[in-house]
Amino acid sequence: MTVILHIESATKPCSVALSKGEELLFYRMNDQAYSHAVQLGRYLDQVLSFSAQQGLKIDAVSVSGGPGSYTGLRIGVSMAKGICYGLGIPLIAISTLRILAGQVLDNVNDNIVLCPALDARRMEIYTAVYDHRGNELLPAGALVVEENSFDDIFPDKTLCFFGDGAKKCLEKLSRTNVCFRDDLVPRAREMILPALTAFRSGRFEKTAYYEPNYLKEFQATIPRKMEKLIGKIGSQA
Repeated sequence: MTVILHIESATKPCSVALSKGEELLFYRMNDQAYSHAVQLGRYLDQVLSFSAQQGLKIDAVSVSGGPGSYTGLRIGVSMAKGICYGLGIPLIAISTLRILAGQVLDNVNDNIVLCPALDARRMEIYTAVYDHRGNELLPAGALVVEENSFDDIFPDKTLCFFGDGAKKCLEKLSRTNVCFRDDLVPRAREMILPALTAFRSGRFEKTAYYEPNYLKEFQATIPRKMEKLIGKIGSQA
């Protein structure tokens, strides 16, 4: 059976999983915000040791491909590429939004449309639309949430928003046939089925040239305390 190593690092938590076919063999997750550079390295050492002890040959690496945190994605993809080069195996990229959607697929029916939502700062979110089987209906995009943002999206069905961007939709949307969950985060264990599907269909990335789907250009921000200090200095100039 196909053995795949999974790496998820697109948001505040990070996680690693190892699967054989559809079976989860190994899983580690860290809930501490943005400690990916340290924790991912530890988890990958552990999972590689585990696979060696079990006599397992890893056939591919799947990585969370964005959207999400610029730094988190860079770390995860860099580590995934390193393992692919070292073991001579292919790279699979899975949309972070599809990974997030995987957490709710067992609890929805065909009257539900899934809208995973990741916080993209201010009133903006990263989102996509999936059916109750996890098939993409609308591709990932960055969206400023306004009162009528989703009025025309399958108006006869219930839209379910989940992820750390769901709260923005709850506060802003006027649409009534909606549901919300803001306690879900992307996890490596939900990468198993889409990664296995990609492997079986030969949908691999060009490891040397692959870049995550950031959706937005990286922008360095100034901490609020520093902004106040700069403003104070400017007023005295």
